[in-house]
Amino acid sequence: MQTSTGIRERIDHVYPSLRPAERAVAQYVRDHLAEASELTVGQLAEVARVSEPTVIRFSRKLGFGGYRELRYVLRHPQAERQATFDPLEGFDLNPWDKLDDVPEKTVNAAKTLLDDMLASLDRKELRKAVSLITRARLIDIIGVENSMVPATDLFTKLNYLGLTCRLNADAYMQQIGAGHLEPDDVVVAFSHSGRSADTIKALRLAKSRDAHTIVITNTPDAPIGNWADVRLLAGREDRKIYGSAIFSRTAHIAMVDILYMAVILSDYGRFSTELDRSGRYIQDRGFGA
Repeated sequence: MQTSTGIRERIDHVYPSLRPAERAVAQYVRDHLAEASELTVGQLAEVARVSEPTVIRFSRKLGFGGYRELRYVLRHPQAERQATFDPLEGFDLNPWDKLDDVPEKTVNAAKTLLDDMLASLDRKELRKAVSLITRARLIDIIGVENSMVPATDLFTKLNYLGLTCRLNADAYMQQIGAGHLEPDDVVVAFSHSGRSADTIKALRLAKSRDAHTIVITNTPDAPIGNWADVRLLAGREDRKIYGSAIFSRTAHIAMVDILYMAVILSDYGRFSTELDRSGRYIQDRGFGA
């Protein structure tokens, strides 16, 4: 983010490449930083005797997305070291953004994640995963932190299909459970980074018991892949995630839906019957039923 001093330097750097009208804006801003910070785009255009599009073009040539960003930095020189909040590559949240910008940014970020997942998904690996799931004695589903969101969703969906599943929210219990698996069992592990120590430890224990393993991750070369019989990539690269991987669940939830529908399709008669049966068990649970 630019400070007032930084903006002067930026103006000096780009000044030779500016058009005459843009130079008029540059000169006014450079000489009247405090005054410019209080002007709307229309007011700045008026005092510089240029058009509003010229002011916007000038702002972009300084490296900002528009005049609103430039004005914010002019009005907040104390934010010299404040970095752009980047919770996800492709989703930049800036202090000058408006609340109305958030829905579009969020949806566009989700679209990007889903497009990456679709391009990354190996159909052969998907078929292997479905085969392992449908033949398993027990399906042990593991993950930590935000990965528990898709893990819980998969647990719910597979139970509806009459498959025997287990889900422990506690990482220690996941490891204990993995250490007692049998060769006909399957572990499904969720890890966006593929580097979650607790998840990898549980997966290693499962492999030591000769259980089959399915890994859902976004990182092709992550360590977790060393203990995966099947690897389902939910992205083409390890995207930068802020905090607790707050957006990783988007592609992983979609992967759960893909697995769910693929399992049903693998034996439509069997699983549609089980799904109907599960529905009957809880048909009286609706309000007023």
